[in-house]
Amino acid sequence: MNPIFKKTLVSGLTLAMVLGGTSAALADGKDKGRDDKRGNDHRSEQARNWGDSKPGQKNNKLKLSFDDLKGSDVEWAARYIASLASKQVFEGYEDGTFQPRKTITRIEAITAAVRLMGLRDQAESDAAKQANLNFSDANKIKEKYGWAVGYVSVALQNDLFTETDAAVQPDKEADRLWATTLLVKALKLQDEAKSKMNAKLPFKDAGKIPAGSVGYVAVALERGLIDGYEDNTFRPNQQVTRAELAALLDRTGSQLPDNTAYKGTVTGPVTTNMLSVKASNNETISVEMDGSAYVFRNGVRVAPSQLVAGDQVLVRTYGGKIIFVEVTKMAGDNGQSVDFVVTGTLNGYTLNSQGSLATISINQNVSGGGVQTAVYNVAQNVYISGDVSLLTAGRSIELRGKQQSVHTVIIR
Repeated sequence: MNPIFKKTLVSGLTLAMVLGGTSAALADGKDKGRDDKRGNDHRSEQARNWGDSKPGQKNNKLKLSFDDLKGSDVEWAARYIASLASKQVFEGYEDGTFQPRKTITRIEAITAAVRLMGLRDQAESDAAKQANLNFSDANKIKEKYGWAVGYVSVALQNDLFTETDAAVQPDKEADRLWATTLLVKALKLQDEAKSKMNAKLPFKDAGKIPAGSVGYVAVALERGLIDGYEDNTFRPNQQVTRAELAALLDRTGSQLPDNTAYKGTVTGPVTTNMLSVKASNNETISVEMDGSAYVFRNGVRVAPSQLVAGDQVLVRTYGGKIIFVEVTKMAGDNGQSVDFVVTGTLNGYTLNSQGSLATISINQNVSGGGVQTAVYNVAQNVYISGDVSLLTAGRSIELRGKQQSVHTVIIR
């Protein structure tokens, strides 16, 4: 493996904790702190709670944060979980937990994918619930997962299964390859995946990925849905935890139409619990914030009072109140003058004694087919746009700066 690539991946874990506490989707690669319990864990009851406390009904109160998201191995997923909960892809378990380290089953993942695609109402309609399922384990699904019949039917109609799938296997724990393929299909990128079946994947265990799945993994990598592990492996057969799937789902959801949110620019500080946002049509909307609203800014959860005029935000409401705010671009980035803008792929970076970016190097294509590497100093107050856990070698990035010092890093 390329030494720089390895160094960057390892450093990226440190950087992720320093800058945002996030982690690569499906690339944690650590079992420390896992409390999974194997065997009979009443999956039929728990599976329905992947998306709702009661099948077919939506909660009157959405829960966006969970008490069991403790520990560095799962805390990185809090932002992804809050985002998905805010659009009712799931709301956790009836006891108020999320159980992030528990592995997930196929029926749970299918349910989440259908909801992510905005098809929840269709899946929970009477017509879908009464659908005839032509799978060999249809009777098991109807008896043990009656609430999920509609989800399986809608998933089938939307090509989330293959033509050769004879059974759903609802109790089977989802592995990385299966989950990756499922979400690429949710993005309707099957044709793109088929065109990339001859791609050369960068993982040293690429030989363990079936030839017919290579294109799906290639698309997921290019779309930024997944990353590899520190040792440059993909581990296709490794089971997926709920926290890991949350990250994959949220990254997938960011590339789907989102009718649950509106975007705009904050016009001023939150006063009397009201947030005012100006939309692209210059209309200003003022909405009350829920007392437990989840606000995500600069890589961490913050108080609503830390939102400032000029922040570009994505906002979701529920029951007439704001429940989720994500700052997609901070106000400070707008006011910075730019002397240079360079684009290319990340070669590597170094950290200072405080664990912050010190330098960053970028590879750029030059005329004649060559590659030129440039190294830039990084400003102390650098702004990073995008998921910092994706800041790994080969990632497409854009650097903006002044006086040969980078003040903005945009992760593509």
